[in-house]
Amino acid sequence: MHQRTGVPRVTDVLPTLSLDQLLAIRPAALPEPPQWAPDGSAILFVSAMAGEPELWSVSPSGGAPVRLTTGMGEIPFLGARMPQWSPTGEYVAYISAKSGTPEIWLWSLRGPDQRLTRLGGAIEAFRWAPDGRSLVLSGNRYGQYDIYRVAVPSGEAVRLTSDPRYEVYPAFLPDGQHIVFVRLNEAWTDHDVILIDLDGGNARVVVRDTDMFDYHYGRTFGTPLPSPDGRHLLIRSQRSGWFNFYIVPIDGGDLRAVAPAAADQGEAAWSPDGRFVAYVENHDGTLQLRVAPVSGGEPRVLVDPEDGVCAFPQWSPDGRQICYLFQTTTAPQDLWVVDVETGRTRALTASLPPWAASALVRPEKVHYAADDGLTITAYLYRGRGLMPGERSPGLLWLHGGPTSQFLDTFQPSVQFFAMHGYTVLLPNVRGSSGYGRAFEDLNNRDWGGGDLRDAIAGKRFLATLPEVDPHHTGITGTSYGGCLTMSAVCFAPEEFQAAVVCSGYANWVRHYHDLELRHVKLLEYEFGGPLEGNEEVYYRCSPIYQVARATTPCFVLHGEGKWPWSDAGLEFARALERAYKTFQYKVYPNETYYVLSPANVRHMLLDMLEWFDLYLRDRAPAHPPSGGSRGPGWTGPARRATRG
Repeated sequence: MHQRTGVPRVTDVLPTLSLDQLLAIRPAALPEPPQWAPDGSAILFVSAMAGEPELWSVSPSGGAPVRLTTGMGEIPFLGARMPQWSPTGEYVAYISAKSGTPEIWLWSLRGPDQRLTRLGGAIEAFRWAPDGRSLVLSGNRYGQYDIYRVAVPSGEAVRLTSDPRYEVYPAFLPDGQHIVFVRLNEAWTDHDVILIDLDGGNARVVVRDTDMFDYHYGRTFGTPLPSPDGRHLLIRSQRSGWFNFYIVPIDGGDLRAVAPAAADQGEAAWSPDGRFVAYVENHDGTLQLRVAPVSGGEPRVLVDPEDGVCAFPQWSPDGRQICYLFQTTTAPQDLWVVDVETGRTRALTASLPPWAASALVRPEKVHYAADDGLTITAYLYRGRGLMPGERSPGLLWLHGGPTSQFLDTFQPSVQFFAMHGYTVLLPNVRGSSGYGRAFEDLNNRDWGGGDLRDAIAGKRFLATLPEVDPHHTGITGTSYGGCLTMSAVCFAPEEFQAAVVCSGYANWVRHYHDLELRHVKLLEYEFGGPLEGNEEVYYRCSPIYQVARATTPCFVLHGEGKWPWSDAGLEFARALERAYKTFQYKVYPNETYYVLSPANVRHMLLDMLEWFDLYLRDRAPAHPPSGGSRGPGWTGPARRATRG
């Protein structure tokens, strides 16, 4: 079905990986903060090493990891999330939806996991009390996020807040008698850090942070972190134009930046003695692990990778080591530790098989100029196996968000296309995070405008490379990357010779009324307000109203099945069909709107490769498109077709 034809390539003799081998390279550690056992004897982390996201532990001195839980399921967001040791070491609490709704569960050595909460709604975050006899959480049992205190192990829950505004990300103070949490305003742009008593009384605002849109209703701002002595809070703010960490007295007063920098900082943790803060700092997609003295002075770069991303640093109980997650562009995420005094690092898990390393493509970090002179950073994956003088198709790969960023991370889907000879460019177009607030805001009220021109400038950059065929360039992306691909199809006809839209949206006028709340808040922030009064922006940024201009063959795909989800992909496919455009439409079953399961990802990548091969290499497909031909050109059916 997916056999390749044509001139023999050097990849036939160079080290290479099959798709199954590539997809088998999975991270040992999933992106959840690792946790030291209170006695320092083990580190807890979430892993899918056995195929499902479960709790594992490993000794900080090394050795084989030990699996602690079973039965979570293969979808990451249904597995174990936010695991935390109780201060006594008696339990590990974690969030899981294995019972049908997200609840907090307790693991212990004494027996099977027990379900602690029965709130029946989403749980966004939780923290243990210092004595381990209760925890505090934010949940939306009544359709809004409120703060609850839950007794352990009985599960008796007390609702502490009931403001209609979202109240999220709580934490106990070290005295065990007070709780801090974050209250968002209606637009999710302002954050009040609130201090309350154990019964929810005596609420007061410790600090207010303004003018920072929080797409994940509090996750970007994060949990206010009390200092070990309980006298200060550590918060994350974009008030300088960059995300930096600030210390504020718990009794109120002026904020002070811990380590001011023209760079985004995240994922901070206090040292056990309260003298230092560990955090990660983003420099053009490379994330360093740094330690800064709280009293002032220069921060120390503890882990400074040439290529890589450090994440979720956590101090050992004695303050001598920090565990963290680490990945590179050619190695998936693993659990590491670093000695704070010497800076020596050591991997505790190993995701990358030895036989795979030489076959992976290490991208180059490149910079090119947009049409208005703005500098764009991008990752360039050069196609493998080209014969001398041979030129390969180019491929633009766009990230979601739009406020997101390509980092020094492992990208197996991109590796797949590079191994098949495609030269792939991953640009951080305007609107991306990681380059300061001013850069983030450049695509406000302009989706499919300047950011699309940045992508087209990326195509021009690819055309300057001697190994790239300047007349055959494709474009693809997922979520907002899919939206921007739709914009390329409709707003920039004839720029790209093939497109694959993955889980995208094309009609913001309609979606304003049928998307989930956080997308509506995003539209109101990015487009300058609600639909009413801002119709010109919503229509101008919606590719579906320009579909008659499309000339690029377009493959529209998304997931479907487990829950009712958006039919945005189907709407765009129907618009293409009505205009007799060349397209194909496919959904992948038992998913959300996004394609996540390994089996469906495998089929999707093969389908994408076949589409790009047909239009960028003029290779006939191994089978006809489902639905035959309608109107001029090759068009697929505007229906929920599934195959593969």
